[in-house]
Amino acid sequence: MNTEAMAKAYLEDAEYSLREAKIAAEGRVYHRVVRRAQECVELALKAVLRLVGIEYPREHEISTVLMEVSEKKNLPGWFTSALPEISVVSKRLTEERGPAFYGEEKAFVPPGSLYGEKEAGEAITDAEKILNLCKRFFEEWKS
Repeated sequence: MNTEAMAKAYLEDAEYSLREAKIAAEGRVYHRVVRRAQECVELALKAVLRLVGIEYPREHEISTVLMEVSEKKNLPGWFTSALPEISVVSKRLTEERGPAFYGEEKAFVPPGSLYGEKEAGEAITDAEKILNLCKRFFEEWKS
């Protein structure tokens, strides 16, 4: 399987994670929205790294690697100009990944008590934006 096929598969999985986030939002399971939005962002960004031939680290937050790659590879200007925002979103959602799944274990606060409609809406909006940027990157890369 080549890098383009891998990137495409990651983007498809990212889209699926976003659909799951939206379903969770409809069900008012807001912590699950945040978790699925983070997965969407992670997979979409890893798709970009796959496309440009970079082996990503086995970590959840990879925007720093993407920033470094942008200095070495000739990435489109529209994409590199979005990297600061991408980085902020990726870092924020990655920090929320654990609490969204496990809650605040030391304080015995379940994940469902940590997030509301506002946080869920922001997570979906941010994930959609990053996914769309990565899909655009993929389409332009192919042509």
